Amino acid sequence: MSKAFVPTAAKPGVITANDLREGHNVWMCEDGWTADPAQATLFEDEAIADLALLKAVGQSNIVVGPYLVEARRGPNGPEPTHFREAFRQRGPSNYFHGIQTLKQAKQSEASNV
Repeated sequence: MSKAFVPTAAKPGVITANDLREGHNVWMCEDGWTADPAQATLFEDEAIADLALLKAVGQSNIVVGPYLVEARRGPNGPEPTHFREAFRQRGPSNYFHGIQTLKQAKQSEASNV
């Protein structure tokens, strides 16, 4: 496994991967995997993150390509610090559908309240 990023209290991280069957982006959370990055577990300790990443790699029947990436604490949960991860959270970019449509619907509902 690559050691490109080491989480600390000042620079925590999350574990992300792709769902094996659907191909969607997923994030490791307390009880498995979630499509909602705000529900991701935030890792501040290198050893705990390494163990979680090993667990993720061992779940090859659920996810592919898990890796640890830097994140920051946001008001609603972890947020990306790099444009690549922000881009991944928006979903596929080839046309407007799926997760992008759901996020737009949530934003519309919030603005109508």
